[in-house]
Amino acid sequence: MAVGKEILTKIRSVQNTQKITKAMQMVSTSKMRKTQDRMRLARPYAEKVRLVMNQLAQTQGDYGISLLESRDDIQRAGFILITSDKGLCGGLNANVLKKFFAQVQDYQSRGVEVAVVCLGSKGLAACQRVGLNVIASVTNLGDTPKMETMLGALTEIFQRYTERELDIIHIVNSHFINTMRQEARSEVLLPIGANVFEETDSKYNWDYVYEPSPTAVLEYLVRRYLESVVYQALCENMASEQAARMVAMKAATDNAGNAIKELRLVYNKSRQAAITTELSEIVAGAAAV
Repeated sequence: MAVGKEILTKIRSVQNTQKITKAMQMVSTSKMRKTQDRMRLARPYAEKVRLVMNQLAQTQGDYGISLLESRDDIQRAGFILITSDKGLCGGLNANVLKKFFAQVQDYQSRGVEVAVVCLGSKGLAACQRVGLNVIASVTNLGDTPKMETMLGALTEIFQRYTERELDIIHIVNSHFINTMRQEARSEVLLPIGANVFEETDSKYNWDYVYEPSPTAVLEYLVRRYLESVVYQALCENMASEQAARMVAMKAATDNAGNAIKELRLVYNKSRQAAITTELSEIVAGAAAV
């Protein structure tokens, strides 16, 4: 039964694969809960920074801060592209890259130069394949993102905006909606939108004394706010990655189970056919004698 042995080998191979996908599903489920908690914990800090920055900005008629300047004529665009370092997470990275390249092509069709900062090896590899200008990159971020690992890359792109080498900066990442749904999203990081400095009704009629100066404090808060937005986007991307990987590995495990059932059915049919053939040969031999 050479055919039967081959089918048994296939069954064992699929079973081994099923064990791996099941283990990866369980690991992703555990990591997803941690990434969701980290994503929720990052939101209050960014919100408080925004509120303090908003209150301080309302007391300053002219900001005089380069990071708050808006440019009417866009000649150079920057992107912060956030992807995962690992694969096996369904179409997560593909959707983000599709969104990213659509915007890049739109800018390039208008003659706008594009510069990219990549957070994650998948995005870096995709940008290098098409020959985009990658000015900085951070890979191997691990399961727990740390701001100090990203500061160098963020400083590079923010400095270029300050020196007017970039006129607009987008951030592209996967937005976590729920466990079953993640959405590729692109937002304008710089210039900061008017919704950040929205009018607020305060019951207090006094202002604080800032040292060394209100402008210096506001400039510091703007930088912290931008970093917190990028960190929040990275946390959401990691939560999306683990959720997508959990769903993909569950689907792979279920498909492996279906494949095993089909292979066992084929094996049983071939085994039954072999037994029937042997019985027919024995009966024919006995009849001949």
